[in-house]
Amino acid sequence: MINVVYIALGILALLVISAIKILREYERAVVFTLGRFTSTKGPGLFLIIPLIQQMVKIDLRTIVLEIPPQDVISRDNVSVRVSAIVYFRVVDPSRAVIQVEDYFMAVGQLAQTTLRSVLGQHELDEMLAERTKLNAHIQQILDEHTDAWGIKVGIVEIKQIDLNETMIRAIAKQAEAERERRAKVIHADGEFQASAKLFDAAEILIKNPQALQLRYLQTLSSIAEEKNSTIVFPFPVEMLTNFINKK
Repeated sequence: MINVVYIALGILALLVISAIKILREYERAVVFTLGRFTSTKGPGLFLIIPLIQQMVKIDLRTIVLEIPPQDVISRDNVSVRVSAIVYFRVVDPSRAVIQVEDYFMAVGQLAQTTLRSVLGQHELDEMLAERTKLNAHIQQILDEHTDAWGIKVGIVEIKQIDLNETMIRAIAKQAEAERERRAKVIHADGEFQASAKLFDAAEILIKNPQALQLRYLQTLSSIAEEKNSTIVFPFPVEMLTNFINKK
């Protein structure tokens, strides 16, 4: 008889212990009573009815999901491999348990298909130059679809875009051609500005013969300094005419 009492007390103690639950600040418990959802409890200490109530524990902290490299064909028919990272968290524990079987896998699969779909609508140059815009677009689509699951997608970051060797060489050639084009444009613009200045200077010299003679003498002086040679000065016709007239 005493053994039966001890057994009963032991079972009662186990039931009491199993009824006591303690959750951390970032945890919540979705409680089901006879299979039906009744409440969400936590954090801290609470009780459940053993054998009648069951709970599913949910973590509310931000989850970092790494999307494996995906093969994407851009709008201009370039094949690339793109990887990304998704940051999300559970904001409604009850919907995360009831509306979807495995929210972690569901978000991962949805992120992969959305990544391929969105990037496939853009050209390669846009993928490389407008990552911020693409990140925001993917995040918006994921957040809209996961709202029914009680999931909030906070950040999506395209991690890496890998190109094949042929495409890398083609981009390098394109960049080199662009640099050469800019150099030629700058050189042509410099020539144009120099010719415009020379034209203005020529007009000034034509209007002022004395300035032309001074420039002529300056040029001869520069030549004499650079090279040790004999310089023949042409005799101005105007001076000869004046000399003859005096006679």
